[in-house]
Amino acid sequence: MIQLPTVKKKNCKTGKIKYRRVLLKLSGEVLGNQDTGECIDPEKLAFMAGKVKKIQALGCEVGIVLGGGNIFRGLSGTGKGVDRVTGDSMGMLATVINGLAMMNALEAVGVPARVMTSIEMTKIAEPFVQRKALAYLKRGEVCIFAGGTGNPFFSTDSAAALRASEIGAEVLLKATKVDGVYTADPKKDPAAKKYSRLKYETALEKRLKVMDSAAFALCMDNSIPIVVFDFFDKNALERVVKGDPVGTLVSSQSENK
Repeated sequence: MIQLPTVKKKNCKTGKIKYRRVLLKLSGEVLGNQDTGECIDPEKLAFMAGKVKKIQALGCEVGIVLGGGNIFRGLSGTGKGVDRVTGDSMGMLATVINGLAMMNALEAVGVPARVMTSIEMTKIAEPFVQRKALAYLKRGEVCIFAGGTGNPFFSTDSAAALRASEIGAEVLLKATKVDGVYTADPKKDPAAKKYSRLKYETALEKRLKVMDSAAFALCMDNSIPIVVFDFFDKNALERVVKGDPVGTLVSSQSENK
């Protein structure tokens, strides 16, 4: 049995939420500031930490997977003389940097958090162990899963789907800069229509660029719904965990046309 030091859970407003355990997927790009050129913006980190604190106070157990695209994206490195395996390894290390930054931001607002990595680097984070992660979540800590899947050729979307499956998350929350999934890029096509609900099979068949096919397939196989929403919408995250119709729900349910 895993023995953990006792941590007192803060008062939670239980009974008001639909999802008790969530996996929040954040892209690395949302951490950066294009105006200043900073790859990690302290103000954006503080904003995200505040959002996570609010849903945890509602009674949510929260796991987080961060991308690393604000620092280095493995796939883009192939066009700059970096081979894919090396580039993906660099990208996985970038997610650890982002994870440590997020842990620090959460602790600054009074939320206990820890980084667990798929690649061993015990000086700065502990290796991911499924049973330990579950124990941490149950005692009120936010678990930040860094290092991707630990393997090249897999995106952090796939890592999010994998960790969501392993921790038994009730939903995978895909936070983006748009308010859901559209038939086309709404910034390029003014006729693009938004889906309120979408089936896994349709997302795969139409290759909708929200998550990669491996991530969609893993969620489909494990019946984990995906909610795609605008993270920067003031109350979106709280509304999602309460079960309000926010963004786009990807599941096995019937979809809107």
